[in-house]
Amino acid sequence: MFDGVAERYDITNDVLSMGQDRLWRKAVVDALDVKPHERVLDLAAGTATSTEPFADLGAQAVACDFSLGMLRVGRRRRPDLSLVAGDGTRLPFANTTFDAVTISFGLRNVVDYPAALREMLRVTKPGGRLVVCEFSQPTWAPFQVVYTEYLMKALPSIARAVSSNPDAYVYLAESIRAWPNQEDLAAQFREAGWGSVAYRNLSGGIVALHRAFRPA
Repeated sequence: MFDGVAERYDITNDVLSMGQDRLWRKAVVDALDVKPHERVLDLAAGTATSTEPFADLGAQAVACDFSLGMLRVGRRRRPDLSLVAGDGTRLPFANTTFDAVTISFGLRNVVDYPAALREMLRVTKPGGRLVVCEFSQPTWAPFQVVYTEYLMKALPSIARAVSSNPDAYVYLAESIRAWPNQEDLAAQFREAGWGSVAYRNLSGGIVALHRAFRPA
């Protein structure tokens, strides 16, 4: 499915989010607070658009994604980046490899996301950090109704006009609606072994940024 949307993936995301995705990506970079020479894993990196800022900051950034189609597009865009094919529930990295791990709008697409949270913990160094950016639940009830209507009706229609595989965005809308809210997801972090779990809402709760640390 993701191979089929790879060519126009970034453009489609920009249109569907009305440009908000750029602000969300910047919030991830700020929250992860990457230092030069740190090892950073960007999981579900897609075309590696989300990986670029970490590499540009001087980090040893690795983009990892399950979709070979996405990685091929990323390779054409940024041949200097390290791109690795991998399953979020069985990451192809040794224990305690990375100083920081992040995943944006990809945890929702992992079949067993609690297992993915445990895998991310495994490959993170003691004291290392995790930032997850994911769609969530709007905090203002009247807006939640409007948002749900947009997801189920408007989003697929817009996707038909701009995406190379609009049917994939029907799945997107359904998966967002079924995703845990902010507190429930934070609880999953703790169950996976992450410590100091906190989150903040972006765009009124449409997106939530969860941050956590691997206990030292």
